[in-house]
Formats: sequence, structure tokens, C-alpha cells
Amino acid sequence: MSGGLFALLDDVAALARLAAASVDDVGAAAGRASAKAAGVVVDDTAVTPQYVAGVAAKRELPIIKKIAIGSLRNKILFILPAALVLSQFLPWLLTPLLMLGGTYLCYEGAEKVYEKLAGHHGPEETPQEQFGPEHEGPMVSGAIRTDFILSAEIMVIALNEVADEPFVSRAVILLVVAVAITILVYGVVAAIVKMDDVGLHLTERTSKLAQRVGHTMVRAMPGLLNVISVVGTAAMLWVGGHIILVGVDDLGWHWPYELVHHWEEDVEHAVGGIGSAVAWLVNTFASLVIGVVWGFVVVGVMHVLPFRKKAAAAH
Repeated sequence: MSGGLFALLDDVAALARLAAASVDDVGAAAGRASAKAAGVVVDDTAVTPQYVAGVAAKRELPIIKKIAIGSLRNKILFILPAALVLSQFLPWLLTPLLMLGGTYLCYEGAEKVYEKLAGHHGPEETPQEQFGPEHEGPMVSGAIRTDFILSAEIMVIALNEVADEPFVSRAVILLVVAVAITILVYGVVAAIVKMDDVGLHLTERTSKLAQRVGHTMVRAMPGLLNVISVVGTAAMLWVGGHIILVGVDDLGWHWPYELVHHWEEDVEHAVGGIGSAVAWLVNTFASLVIGVVWGFVVVGVMHVLPFRKKAAAAH
């Protein structure tokens, strides 16, 4: 990894070459970095629609737009500069911070599983009254604060994938990731929250086919949100568990990673043609199990802490 003033100047000088010859490389690296952040992206997509529950239909898209702009501001003005400084001057902090974020993902995923098993309901499942314009400011601010945590984790995961790139390449790749993921997440969120409105509009058409499609869209909306929530929870546990698995290996505790790697090799050799895909599933399942176990350990610790007991008593 380059460091110091002269290395930084070399990286700046490489910007012209990067722009002329490495656009495809930057795109590919941004794609890999974004894929690694998939668990957080899915969870971000699953969490955000709750912020427009109870909002008048005509205000849904403007509110999502405000949250998206706030999310992009979080990533570009605060998280991206901090990530670049970290990777340039304190690279040894990357693994511990990544593991801290992975622990947060495991905890969030396990907490959702715990709430389902215990019959508790999170805030996102609580019916909300119709909100007026005076509630939009605090609602948007709360959504942007929550997004900051998820965005930070996305950017740190992406940074870990491109930590060996030159400084300028790193900056460009992370900028691409920040913009692309924000557009992806909030574009999907906008489509989800307007799906029932589009369905209702179709039910009012004279065409029987349009009416049938509209009714199907309206009926499918609750199920779609449930599927997104389940996939988001599983993705959080998988990504978080994989971060912990790789992190402990980087910190010198090698046997868990080596054990999973041996399982992958054994399966790949035994299965043959589709061995690589099955080996990936083995790694994914092992990471998911690690995420569940580690997440429930953290959930157990959090639920015995005094401030958590007070919060639970208040409810």
C-alpha cells in the first residue's frame, strides 16, 4: 500500500492513466466491492420503506428523495473522506473496524430472529397513524441517521475489497460505489412503496388483464416486503459471519478459516463440474452459522446490560 507524500503524488499523477485506460477496471472493482456489501444493501432496502409508512401517497417519493440525498451526502462528504484517510494512514485499523461492523450486522440479524422467535415486534411492524407535513422533518432526519450506520458499513466493506488499489483508484471506486448503491437502494425502495399505488391504478382500468395484474400487485405487496425482510436478515448474518471468519484469520487465529477452506476443497473435488458453486454454498452456510452464533452471543450480552433492561421496562 502506498504511503507518504511521494506515493500520494504518484497516485495523483496516475489519474490521467486511470481515466484513459482503467475505466473498465474501476467498474469491475466497484462491482466486486458492491457485491461484498450485498447484505447491508438488502437490509438498507428492507429497512427504508418503514419510514414512509403512514405518509400520504403523494409525499412518499419526495420523502424518499430527501432520504436518498441525505444518504449520498453521508457517503460522499463524511464516510468517503474518513475511509480514504483510514486506508492511507491507518490501514491496520481496517480489519478491527470491519469486524466491529460485522459484529453489528450479526447482532442486528440475530436480534430480528430473536424477536420473531420470542413473539416480539420491532418498530417496523407497529401500525402507524397518518403523518402530517410537520412530522416529515424528524422522520427524514431519523432515516438519514440510521442510513449513516448502514452506509458506513457498506463503504468499509467496499474499501476492504480495494484497499490495495492506488489512492486515486480507491477514491474513484468508492465514489462509484457510493453513487451506484444509493441509486440502487432508493430506486428499489421507490418502486416498492409505489407498487401498491400502481396496482390500485391498474384495478381502475377497463381492461380485465390490467385489473387482474393490479389486484395481483396489491396482494403481493405484503408478501414482497416479508421476503425482502427475510432475505435481508439472512444476508446480514451471512455477510457479518463471513467478515468475522476472514477477520479472525487476518488477526492470526487461522483454524476457523482453514477448516471452512478445507470443507470447500473437499466438496469441490467430490462434486466435480458444479464443485465451485457448491463450495461457495459451503462457505456461505458456514458464514451464516458463524453469523447466527456470534450474533446470538452479542444479543445475549446486550440483553443482560442494565440500560437494555431499563429500556425494556419503559416499553
